[in-house]
Formats: sequence, C-alpha cells, structure tokens
Amino acid sequence: RKEGMHMNIWTSISSVIIILLLIALGYILNEKGWFVEGFNKSISNLITKIALPCSIFVSVLKFFTKEKLIDLSSSLIWPLCGVIISYIIAFLLSKALRTRKGRIGTFRASFVNANAIFIGLPLNIALFGEKSLPYFLVYYIINTISLWSLGAFLIAKDSKDEAHSTQKITFKKLISKLLPPPLLGFLISIVFLWFQIPVPEFANSALTYVGNLVTPLSLIFIGIVLNKSGLKSIRFDKDTIGVLLGRFIISPLVLFLLLLPIPLSSLLKQTLIVQSATATPTVTPMLAAEAGGDVDFATNTVATSTILFMFVVPILMQLLQFV
Repeated sequence: RKEGMHMNIWTSISSVIIILLLIALGYILNEKGWFVEGFNKSISNLITKIALPCSIFVSVLKFFTKEKLIDLSSSLIWPLCGVIISYIIAFLLSKALRTRKGRIGTFRASFVNANAIFIGLPLNIALFGEKSLPYFLVYYIINTISLWSLGAFLIAKDSKDEAHSTQKITFKKLISKLLPPPLLGFLISIVFLWFQIPVPEFANSALTYVGNLVTPLSLIFIGIVLNKSGLKSIRFDKDTIGVLLGRFIISPLVLFLLLLPIPLSSLLKQTLIVQSATATPTVTPMLAAEAGGDVDFATNTVATSTILFMFVVPILMQLLQFV
C-alpha cells in the first residue's frame, strides 16, 4: 500500500512537471517574439471551436454507453449545488470586504466560476487520463451555464460609473455562449451514441488527431497569456485575495463536503474537485471591459490565479487521495 502511495505521489508530481514545462514553453517562446500579435486569439479559437469538440466527440463514443450516460446525468446536481453555495458565499464575502463598484460583479463571477477549458481540461487529462473526460463534462456543463448566465449578468450590470451604459447581453449572444462548440460536440456525440450511428475508422482517427491538440495547445496558451499579462504587474489586494480564496479553498471545499457522503466513483469525485479548484476564466477581463467595470482587477485575478494554480495542484493531488 505504501508503495502504491509513493507511486501515486510521483505520478501526480510528474504530471504537474509536464504541465509546468508546457506552460514555460509558451511563456519563453512569447518572450522571444515567436508569436505574431493576435496569435493567442487564433490558438484560442482553434482549441475551443475545433480541437475540443473533436476531442469530446471521440471520447464520449469511446468511454460512454447509454447506461453510463443516464447514470452520469444524475451527477449534474452536485456541481450545481456547489456553484449555488459558492455564489451565496461570494455575495456575503464581497459585502464583508466592501468590494467597490465596478469590481463586485467580477469578484462574484470569478470567485465561483473556473477556467475549465484552458486549465481544467489539460490538468484533468494530465492527471487522470482520457477516461476522466466524461466526468469533466459534468462540471463543464454546469460551469458554462453558470458563467454565461448569472456570472455574465453580474459583470454586465456592474460598471464603475453610473454614466456608463450597461452592456446588454442579447438573447442571440446568450444562446451562443450557453451552447459553445464543445457543448455542441457533446450533444452531437450523444445523438451518435444513442442511435448507435457508426463512425468510419478514418473519420475517428482524423478527429482523434485533431482532439489530441487540446492539452499541449491549452498549456502553451496559458504561458502566452502569463507572458502578456506581465508578472511584475501582479498585486494582492483584499479583493484579489478574496477571489483566490474562493477559487482554491472555498469552492473545492464546498464540493468536497457535498461529495464526501455520496456513493459515487472516486474518479468522478476527484475530477469535480480538481475542476472546482482551477483559475478564474480568461473571459472575465473582456466582460468587465464591455460593462465599463474594473478591467485591471479582472486581469489581475486571472494572472494571479493562473500562476498560483501551479502551486495548488500538488497540494490538491495529495488531498485527493482521501476522496
């Protein structure tokens, strides 16, 4: 048992080292000027609109059966409860900290919602392998709905000055955000699975190759973002510390306590807890800018949480052994 424990610790450390090396590669290459202006936007589109839907489609057909799909749908309740409880805590904490106007919406949305695509997914695959992807989708669905409904609404109605016209989120924009390409890839794969539509081998291989781009490109993307945000500009004020507490301690702790007495597979529990402890979404500065909110604060929370998550992962992996 002790040997297995050492093996588990070494596996998690190795996974974290791989993640850090790929992030460092993106950081160094961007520092050396390898990437033209706007490259990170291109890489982001390639991951979210092409590679990830392919990866999800292939993985669902590979690891799911109809029975598993029905079983897994009942698991959505746990991350949903975790998100609701975290929002309540975020509301109370922002009041206690007297978070100023222009930051309140960003504080609450960043406290609760995770960067599931660019940090959560590659981390999950590196730590648990492709077999954890269906479980990742359970968290991803709830996180996407939470971020683009209540999260986006809270940021949109919170500008620094009354004169700024609050950004209205149109119904069309909301639907496009609530049904992003990765989620559409998941829905299409369910149709193929449910009606047992065969996928030709050549198509499956091509989709697998494209899907395999997700993890390395996501990690290189994080390195580019970290380099662009400038590590020297990072600061830790009370609001930023509040968001970091939410991301790395409160959200995973809430989910851990919710899942502890529930008889679910340990891989599902571990995946949900890991996802709940990742950095803040990279879209929050964009949403804050549209609403006339505090963009510097939103950018700072993304940068600080992205850097700190690298130190949180090894600790989290040790704690997950008790799940």
